[in-house]
Amino acid sequence: MGCAIAVMAKASIAGRTKTRLVPPLSWEEAAGLNTAFLRDVAENVLSAAALADITGWMAYAPAGSEAFFRAHLPASIGLLETAKPDLGACLLHAASSLLDAGHSAVCLLNSDSPTLPVDHLIAAATALAAPGDRVVLGPSTDGGYYLIGIKQTHRALFENVDWSTERVFSQTLARCAEANLPVFELPAWYDVDDPEALLVLIAEVIDAKPFRSFGSEATAATQTRRYLSALLEGADLAPRLGRAQPSSRVA
Repeated sequence: MGCAIAVMAKASIAGRTKTRLVPPLSWEEAAGLNTAFLRDVAENVLSAAALADITGWMAYAPAGSEAFFRAHLPASIGLLETAKPDLGACLLHAASSLLDAGHSAVCLLNSDSPTLPVDHLIAAATALAAPGDRVVLGPSTDGGYYLIGIKQTHRALFENVDWSTERVFSQTLARCAEANLPVFELPAWYDVDDPEALLVLIAEVIDAKPFRSFGSEATAATQTRRYLSALLEGADLAPRLGRAQPSSRVA
């Protein structure tokens, strides 16, 4: 089998999902935005799968939330329960499970970047398909990474890492160097995990202000755009963000 791209996903539960976006969002709004993200990221992976030897997966938590993902995602996305004590253990479990299942490579993708260009996913799978061991990394602008791709289970990449800090990417690069693993680096992108990044996302999907003015084109993130448009019109989110109330809904 080819490359598995597994989105590290959490079920949308108010008070437990996208909590760093509260405020300006409410708990319920943050959970709804999470669902929109999951739908868009799933569509991005399937779009990449139409152009490369890729299989789409959701590595999900919490335990017992399979019904949520079955209800909200395309049936062609595989589901893998990945409920472990910390992020590193979740990443390691998802990667090792899919490699053990026969995939030639695995990319672990965050669910916080709904506009990530599909080209980046195809580039990751293509790099991993080449002979020889290597790691693919997609750096995020906050110092972490939005994607890590591997061909073998390298435990050191996922253990004793300062998760959720600006040191994650640099620490991972150092681990690769220690193991003499070549690194294929993708263009940087942003994670939507705090209010500042939410404003960047709104500028991109509502105001048509691209995050990058060159290189690969961002994906449309249709579900995210519709959800944010509805919030900006129907709730008091616009003043919470210091924005003027929009005059018409984005289709």
